[in-house]
Amino acid sequence: MLRNIPVNMQGYKLMITEAPQEKTRENENGQTEYVTDREGIQQFVVSLFAKRKVQPGEFAGKGEEIKVTLTADPGEGFEEGVYVQLVDATVSHWENNGRSGLSFKAGGLTPAGAQIPVAA
Repeated sequence: MLRNIPVNMQGYKLMITEAPQEKTRENENGQTEYVTDREGIQQFVVSLFAKRKVQPGEFAGKGEEIKVTLTADPGEGFEEGVYVQLVDATVSHWENNGRSGLSFKAGGLTPAGAQIPVAA
């Protein structure tokens, strides 16, 4: 299965619809626990409305809300309604109990229009 495929979201306007928060899940005992990566680093999640940027005369079509797992705390200033860019965004396909979809992950957020450092 293809995992962590780099994805270029530069052609989309991304607006926060739910501010970043610590990612949680319900364990087998029904208790809420924080989600960490394999190294034990806390994960975060943000909900974004993604809509294609268009040129004059083009039709944008409908947008879509996506949830993005962030591998680092995005810091302050990322509230609902703020336009952002994803840093080092990837997408993976998942399947579980007859359902399937795409999951998005990013190293962080930057304000829309900011210079994103290139990963070495």
